[in-house]
Amino acid sequence: MNAARLLYRTRQFWQALKSPPALEDFELIQSILTPPQLGLFRQMQASEQAHSLRVLRALITQGETQGDLLVAALLHDVGKSRVRLRLWERVAIVLVKALCPGCVKRWGEGPPANWRRAFVVSARHPDWGAQMAVDAGASPLTAALIRRHQEDWPGAAGGSESLEDRLLSTLVAVDDES
Repeated sequence: MNAARLLYRTRQFWQALKSPPALEDFELIQSILTPPQLGLFRQMQASEQAHSLRVLRALITQGETQGDLLVAALLHDVGKSRVRLRLWERVAIVLVKALCPGCVKRWGEGPPANWRRAFVVSARHPDWGAQMAVDAGASPLTAALIRRHQEDWPGAAGGSESLEDRLLSTLVAVDDES
């Protein structure tokens, strides 16, 4: 792991210890999410809510206004609420990803039980979250962004990106920095 990535992960660790978004942040969140989607957002751990809010604010700062992208920003990690992880499990995922990326993929298969639990949640939360979002009335585009937000994203060659690919590229870049 290079120094910049280590610094980023250290910052992310300390941010995870912060409290949930402030009351005024919920006004912004409520202006984007429908009541059922807001219910999903509230199911997330405080650290995930804060992370999602940082992603949303970064997108807004960049001038993004596309509704499906903004909803996906707030709900992209909602699948993690199906199986709550402890802080040490989150740290384990980061360390194993740095030391043995193939292990994370192998260990992410199967049911979220025993010592593999954290790795399964890490691998499957995009699919879980996309389905949860659809069940809460999200559009197919929002669900696709949530489902694909952990894909390795090299971007499209020659500028021939679809709307979904452009929005995904933007979401992945901001999520990686938040």
